[in-house]
Amino acid sequence: MQILDGNKLSKKIREEIKQEVDAILDADKRAPHLAAVLVGEDPASQSYVRNKIKDCEAVGFKSTLHRLSSDISEEELLDLIEKLNTEKDLDGFIVQLPLPKHIDQERVTMAINPDRDVDGFHPTNFGKMALDMDAFLPATPAGIMEMLERYNIDTKGKHCVIIGRSHIVGRPMSILMGRKTTPGNSTVTLCHSATPHVEEFTKEADIIITALGVPNFLKEEMVKEGAVVIDVGISRVEDDSTKKGYKLVGDVDYENVKDKTSYITPVPGGVGPMTRSMLLKNTLLSYKRNK
Repeated sequence: MQILDGNKLSKKIREEIKQEVDAILDADKRAPHLAAVLVGEDPASQSYVRNKIKDCEAVGFKSTLHRLSSDISEEELLDLIEKLNTEKDLDGFIVQLPLPKHIDQERVTMAINPDRDVDGFHPTNFGKMALDMDAFLPATPAGIMEMLERYNIDTKGKHCVIIGRSHIVGRPMSILMGRKTTPGNSTVTLCHSATPHVEEFTKEADIIITALGVPNFLKEEMVKEGAVVIDVGISRVEDDSTKKGYKLVGDVDYENVKDKTSYITPVPGGVGPMTRSMLLKNTLLSYKRNK
């Protein structure tokens, strides 16, 4: 069993990006610029955006944070997005999700300029991805693909079972793993809430990618010997033995599953750091396109 260390790998990727940015700055050119829009006071969103800003600083990017009240109107948010769509010397921006209930998330996503959509959520980028065209890939699926590539995990002809069909992870993962690329070229099964007896599929899987958000869903008996297990889920579970009163766990019953696998991601420290690194890669890609 080998742990797929997202912390270690994402640090290496950030170092590679920093080297490129240093060369850009040495040539007296401006730094890549990423902006983030944060609506409301959601603690998880605030923490995630804070980490993104730290990542930008670490690699030499310019970063801008737009903090907005939770009671901001949808039209006011759309006005800001329109400004960011055309702002000079801005390469990409993200609108942190989730948004308050009174704001139409789909309308906001559609309003973002696809050429600055470094989250990879706009239908234009999603469609290009599905057609094997150059596009910004959603950050979490892109991070998983990068991890598979850098750990030299063979995916060609392998049976990949994906649990969860969200637009952010499950569905794009099913497309990427089925594409005629390396990594990719897998035979893909997409399981979801309407799939009966999920274990019948996971028992036959060479690669399992789970993005349910259900703590410890994937049990030892659901995994075959030597499988590759990628855990995207992350949930808070009460734990009185910790200072915070909770611990973070994934979709995989890690302690009981890990010794049965060839490769496995921990939670935390697996896919999460890779997601943040891919956002930086997308921003650098946008910068290069602009130049």
